[in-house]
Amino acid sequence: QVQLVESGGGLVQAGGSLRLSCAASGRTFSTYAMGWFRQAPGKEREFVAAISWTGTGGRTKYAESVKGRFTISRDNAKNTVYLQMNSLKPEDTAVYYCAADQFGTGSSLGRAYDDWGQGTQVTVSS
Repeated sequence: QVQLVESGGGLVQAGGSLRLSCAASGRTFSTYAMGWFRQAPGKEREFVAAISWTGTGGRTKYAESVKGRFTISRDNAKNTVYLQMNSLKPEDTAVYYCAADQFGTGSSLGRAYDDWGQGTQVTVSS
């Protein structure tokens, strides 16, 4: 089990950028695939991006809606995964959650992940 704490959310104008961070506890961070998901008011949770565990090369996967605008990365020395979000749109407004899946390949399915953070709010104004 790993504890996850997101940070970096906030209010930004359309076209702006934010970088979310997710800090993980423990000494085995590199063995976890990490995912970012989001949930807007009145909508279901949706996949945003994922990165596989280090043993499979840290492969990345993105939702079509964020490809070319968002970048997921990880720093195993800091036990942290990042989500760089550029060219933000009002429809990106949501609570963003990070999630961990030990020895995972970076699934887009939420049920693949065992541990979740508390979320951080991102609001994009038009």
